[in-house]
Amino acid sequence: MENGSYKRLPALECPQPILRARVLTAPRRENSMTHDTPAIVWFRQDLRTSDNPALHAASQSGRPIIPVYVLDDENAGDWRMGAASRWWLHHSLSSLQRSFGDRLVLLRGDASRLIPELAQATGAATVYWNRCYEPWRIARDSSVKTNLRQSGVEVRSFNGSLLWEPANTLKPNGEPYRVFTPFFRKGCVENGIPPREPMDAPAKLRAFDHYRGLELDALELLPKVRWYDGIAAAWSPGEGDARQQLMEFIATGLDGYSEGRDRPDRPFVSRLSPHLHFGELSPNQAWYAVKAARPEPDENSDRFLAELGWREFSYSLLYHEPTLIDRNLQRKFDRMAWQADDALLAAWQQGRTGVPFVDAGMRQLWRTGYVHNRVRMVVGSFLVKNLQQDWRSGARWFWDTLVDADLANNSASWQWVAGTGADAAPYFRIFNPVTQGRKFDPEGQYVRSYVPELAGLPDKYLHCPWEAPEEVLLAAGVRLGDTYPLPVVDLKASRERALAGFKSLSA
Repeated sequence: MENGSYKRLPALECPQPILRARVLTAPRRENSMTHDTPAIVWFRQDLRTSDNPALHAASQSGRPIIPVYVLDDENAGDWRMGAASRWWLHHSLSSLQRSFGDRLVLLRGDASRLIPELAQATGAATVYWNRCYEPWRIARDSSVKTNLRQSGVEVRSFNGSLLWEPANTLKPNGEPYRVFTPFFRKGCVENGIPPREPMDAPAKLRAFDHYRGLELDALELLPKVRWYDGIAAAWSPGEGDARQQLMEFIATGLDGYSEGRDRPDRPFVSRLSPHLHFGELSPNQAWYAVKAARPEPDENSDRFLAELGWREFSYSLLYHEPTLIDRNLQRKFDRMAWQADDALLAAWQQGRTGVPFVDAGMRQLWRTGYVHNRVRMVVGSFLVKNLQQDWRSGARWFWDTLVDADLANNSASWQWVAGTGADAAPYFRIFNPVTQGRKFDPEGQYVRSYVPELAGLPDKYLHCPWEAPEEVLLAAGVRLGDTYPLPVVDLKASRERALAGFKSLSA
């Protein structure tokens, strides 16, 4: 910060289109090459031109560039992007297309086949990409690399999405960390390997004019029914908007972040998670921008950098424990008797549980594709412990409805709140949604925003309307069981059942 305003960093300047002419020709293999051998840059979770190691390396080669994105639902299988993420991806790709003057090649299908075919069709000598760390992507990328090298095509990969490589954040004995604090302090900050400093976007790139992909609409990322208007009103995908959000956060949200980040009724969260997930912004850019704004670290900047560290921790867990996505990390929970109940699950999904703080969070998710992090913990605890539903049911719902749905963060966070994962909240820690609401939404601004049928209740009863006297309910226009549901469970009794179930694991 300088004189109360954010100092714009050179690495964060918005780039102009770096490939200007429009692609006009159809896909073809040229037997007689009349142009330089091209290089392919395969975009994945790095939908940006600045601080993109793969793009930077390709630009340094001096070869004409073929930027490509493949929508690979075939290899993703069960983990193909959810509906909210696909909405975001459509607009993020549109932004990236503009950066390349509409020369971004879009493909759809099995990348294990399409990337080698693209290299063959264009005569590309090298394929560049930034590494991904989800299990299915690692397996797919290994296959692509093998196929390319067998065809004589060089492959160069880089770290473009993490501050530290998971392989470099191990304990001295070579084992991965299972607890966050030593992971972040010893495995990351004190390991002698500082995060890579951000790099500018290439000033210009040489264009390869001989291959055309699909139109963006052909990827069919947008649904036919416009259920996403609330998401569109809340978010602006794209590299330029990601940088702008980072600058706005540093200017207006970083002060007070350490405590304010727990308040869903206040604007202290960074709102950077979807931009980081899709790689419109690198964690390195966020890391060094905050450090530049706070040359003398304080509790707010330290807290934000630690939140970036939690993202690193989640990826380390997933990298070293690929079953994190669908299997309890603490195996004793395999014996947990979850109570599968479609009606309870649907009430939770729809924000109709009769518990206002929980319902506000689930309605925020449906309306905006996002839930405040504090509220994520509360709604997760309520589903798993009060409703006794399997954490995987919640993780699946978040996967489909979150714009920042990230396999590492989603899996690690659900296992944390369920008590089944690494460095997890103890299973007997059960968030009381009434207490949480009163503490972190004391004036009820958050609940009234997303549960307007309760807006007339006084603060005293807003988070527990079932405790309000009948005359108070009538004055507020609230009829429990009619205008707003009665609680689907008794909070105290359901807590006791959850604890009894946990104790049974040790029997």
